[in-house]
Amino acid sequence: MLRLRLGCRALSQLLPPPSSSPISQLLGYHSRLLSAAAPVVSPNPSFAVEDYLVSTRGLVRAQALKASPKLAHLRSPANPDAVLAFLAGLGLSGADVAALVAREPQLLCAKVERTLAPNVAALTGVGLSRSEIVGLLSLGCGKLRSRSDVSKLQYHLSLFGSIDNFLHALKRKGCSILWADLERVVKPNVAFLREFGLGPCDIAKLCVAQPWLLTSRAERVRATAVCVEGLGIPRGSGMFRHALNAVAFVSKEKIAAKVEHLKKTFRWSDAEVGIAISRAPNVLNKTKEFLQRRSEFLISDLGLEPAYIARRPVMLSYSLERRLRPRSYVVKFLKANGLLDPDRDLYSVLVLSEKVFMEKYICPHKEAAPCLAGDYADACKGLLPTNFRFT
Repeated sequence: MLRLRLGCRALSQLLPPPSSSPISQLLGYHSRLLSAAAPVVSPNPSFAVEDYLVSTRGLVRAQALKASPKLAHLRSPANPDAVLAFLAGLGLSGADVAALVAREPQLLCAKVERTLAPNVAALTGVGLSRSEIVGLLSLGCGKLRSRSDVSKLQYHLSLFGSIDNFLHALKRKGCSILWADLERVVKPNVAFLREFGLGPCDIAKLCVAQPWLLTSRAERVRATAVCVEGLGIPRGSGMFRHALNAVAFVSKEKIAAKVEHLKKTFRWSDAEVGIAISRAPNVLNKTKEFLQRRSEFLISDLGLEPAYIARRPVMLSYSLERRLRPRSYVVKFLKANGLLDPDRDLYSVLVLSEKVFMEKYICPHKEAAPCLAGDYADACKGLLPTNFRFT
């Protein structure tokens, strides 16, 4: 402990003043914590790691029992105390520190000045704030024991484009993204996606939604991309990324079954189902009930032609209760009362944002149709106002 405090004091003399370096601030805080700690502890062959983890670090006995074999070589709490002081200086709570130690007990063996502080400095150097670093550590995904761990983090931050995107992917896939071999797995998969015409932004968005594409075998990723091409969506097209997202790791047999179901449900020909999928690949992810209800409403109730729907498949993704039904009722009401051009296309009304729809089709008719706004609001709640009951 004495040697560690002297080392910290010497290091603080070599570093710039605390105000000029976030890491020097951490080291200064870490040194002050150690100075206020218990008296110097000499190496003790009988140092009980398990008891130390339970009594001073908040681990339950089962966690300490599992972690202690990895720390059996420790002969005093000096280095663990230094590490924990450093983590506290970063801003981790006691509970976060306990969880981190339980997941990665070897962290207590890392050297603060030689390993942890430089690695944190490297992360702040690529734009991460201290709170973002704490967030990574709290998820159990921010390993700091080696430079290679930090290099992986730096690569993924660059790949995903932002810390928010990266954290979102981690929450979906877990820390296995960081455990995958960067050179043999992740980078080859990214290179392959680029071969299929995806740019950096497309890859980032795709991997946020489907982080498995980064960690899977290259053959599997290639098979998924080939499957997308087989659906008639050419590589490099704007929909290729969306199609990859829709069919990621779905077997050919299941995709073929989904295509057949779409044809049957919407009375589409082979050409029409191909058009629909190429324009809205996510229709392949919809359930049978979801599709059936829209088919009944759009074809049976509204009388839309299958070919019309195939060329505008985005409408299938809209909420039936809060968008398709209420807006179609409004359009029909306005046309029936001479307040809207009879040739106005329904799809042009469906695609509008709620704000624009209200401004164009509800608000202008307050005097001519004073009940319209209330009727529309009721229709969005699943009710069927009298004015919207057409015979």
